[in-house]
Amino acid sequence: MEALAASAVPLTGGYQGQTFAVTAGGEDAVLKLYVKDPERAVVDAALLQLVRGLLPVPRVLDLKREGSYDDPPYLLMERLPGVNLEVYLQTAGPDERRRVGTQLGELLARLSGMPFLTAGQFRGGELTVEPFGSADLAEYSAGLGLRYGGLDEVFAQAEDLLDSAGSRFCLVHSDFNPKNLLVDPENAQITGLIDWEFSHAGSPYADLGNLLRFETDPVLAGAVLSALRGSGVGLAEPLVELSRAADLWALLDLAARATENPITAAAAALVDRIADTREVSGGRPELDVVH
Repeated sequence: MEALAASAVPLTGGYQGQTFAVTAGGEDAVLKLYVKDPERAVVDAALLQLVRGLLPVPRVLDLKREGSYDDPPYLLMERLPGVNLEVYLQTAGPDERRRVGTQLGELLARLSGMPFLTAGQFRGGELTVEPFGSADLAEYSAGLGLRYGGLDEVFAQAEDLLDSAGSRFCLVHSDFNPKNLLVDPENAQITGLIDWEFSHAGSPYADLGNLLRFETDPVLAGAVLSALRGSGVGLAEPLVELSRAADLWALLDLAARATENPITAAAAALVDRIADTREVSGGRPELDVVH
């Protein structure tokens, strides 16, 4: 651990952990220290083992299960090839965006096809599911200190819509967006889905909602939706509205964070628009274009 830390280069991303690029045994690797949530190290390691071969995730090279604040638990993983998808999409043409969107839809379908009996947080290396509390959206929003006129009406509509779609639960990455995806710029092939620290068992529409939260490109979104609809995983319609309803919990959490950055500021502005329009779309584009 000391030898790794001596050559560590900080990486962006990660909330519960501190992440560094290192070299381990002559191999490029990623070292994640679990200072804020020590118990999460074993959960992340188990999740990576669970989905490896089904999703493009790194191999686990080493795991330290226990530790202290000064010597925290850690997870050592291979460093996957590719560039950040958020950066890649800034210059990608329509064909590349469509190809990437199709792959994103396929990844979402695989996540949706990994079932759990109930929704909740993962605990321990066995991925035991600890059920969430019973608070509805209005109670959850109030608990975060968010009180907007007009939101209660939106919350009721969103919960009714999700109830109508059934109560199936699946593996949710919970931060499924371009900043946590890697792509090979030579062939537009997705090479990695990283940062699993918020993953849990939950709604099959939540990751799609995260992906489309701030999306404005109908080419990318249309390809995602087309791939999902053709996947056979049995998602209900209207798919975009369901995804935005399922994303409300995460969106509210972002909007309530005290430390403002461009993402939390955008989340707060979107919640404002949702309250003003009294619609879960908050004036966002439909994006429901099938390619």
